[in-house]
Amino acid sequence: MTILFFLWLLAGCRQDMHNQPKFKPLRASEFFPDGRSARPLVPGTVDRSELNPDPAYLTGLENLQPVATLPFAVTRPVLERGRERYNIYCTPCHGELGEGNGMVVQRGYLRPPTFHDDRLRQAPVGHLFDVITNGSGGMPDYAQQVAVADRWKIVAYIRVLQLSQHAALADVPADIRGQLGQPEKPEEKR
Repeated sequence: MTILFFLWLLAGCRQDMHNQPKFKPLRASEFFPDGRSARPLVPGTVDRSELNPDPAYLTGLENLQPVATLPFAVTRPVLERGRERYNIYCTPCHGELGEGNGMVVQRGYLRPPTFHDDRLRQAPVGHLFDVITNGSGGMPDYAQQVAVADRWKIVAYIRVLQLSQHAALADVPADIRGQLGQPEKPEEKR
């Protein structure tokens, strides 16, 4: 019985994790050729102070109200990235045109509202960003899957989708209007 007790006691004496080699910050080291234990930063490392500290950019809200404008200029690369991310994360439910008829909806999942109803067309961009970030109704949050910058780009692309379905000829610049095909008029009956 005594031998079993000592074997049990010895089994608890392993020090593997306690005796690991380690360096204390800013102490000298013979391991590295430069004699320092603290290593230089890896190239491409971003200093925390360089991160965007703007709460409106990170949340889409300012004074608890949705922001009204996008935090950057809308360019072709921004819209292309927004379309790419939209197609990956949003089309399964919202569909390619944002009408709320994606493939999972066609198979019985809860139908989201169309981006083309007046309520969402008039909603501030911060509202759309907030919904992507935190979810709403049957929509889960995408804060972990989609980076902040990409969420804003998706919002910019959603605005383009909305405009594409509700644009008037007056919205097209005058110098481009002539390039648009006009619908053919049915022949008049005599």
